[in-house]
Amino acid sequence: MNKKYNAGRFIDDLVNRYSSLSGSREQIEESAVLLIETVKNGGKILICGNGGSSADAEHIVGELMKGFIRNRPLSTRQKASLIEAGGETGKQMGELLQQAIPAVSLSTHVSLNTAILNDMDPSLIFSQQVLGLGKQGDLLWGLSTSGNSKNVVSAAIAAKAMGLNTLAMTGEKESRLSEICTVCIRVNERESYKIQELHLPVYHALCMILEDYFFA
Repeated sequence: MNKKYNAGRFIDDLVNRYSSLSGSREQIEESAVLLIETVKNGGKILICGNGGSSADAEHIVGELMKGFIRNRPLSTRQKASLIEAGGETGKQMGELLQQAIPAVSLSTHVSLNTAILNDMDPSLIFSQQVLGLGKQGDLLWGLSTSGNSKNVVSAAIAAKAMGLNTLAMTGEKESRLSEICTVCIRVNERESYKIQELHLPVYHALCMILEDYFFA
């Protein structure tokens, strides 16, 4: 990486606050590198999960697509382009809009998803979107407390087939996702709600690392 990689302080803070994550440190560090390389090379992040993990996917997108803990003002060039396109309105937009890290939650497309559920196979709800939206250089980020959710596994298989990198977050057990994904963060819990309680601070740390790298 040309720019200094400074994830350590965020991961140190994470592990200090959640000591049970110390065993996942290496995978968290690998995930940070994978995410940074994806965005640096012009890729986007596709995120999916079920139930509470679907809400987590939405949460991650909310942290990436606008400022999280940092201000992300537009560049002078972006502001000038908005003024050229929209005059005074464009100028006002340029002062309010923020830089984004491209991320999409695959749970949000209700009309498409219900059509897939009705016309195809429920396990393909995310993989169909990976097929339509994904391109080589993108990243699929799947959250599954068991690591065996059929629709998330199918999405990872589709992503792998298309040349996307894959990041999974699961519980401590080995699973289909830990077998097939580029990196799998296996947090040290076995009950779904406890796994989800640890997933949140992990993905917050990863979002902070991304933001720090691109907008510090």
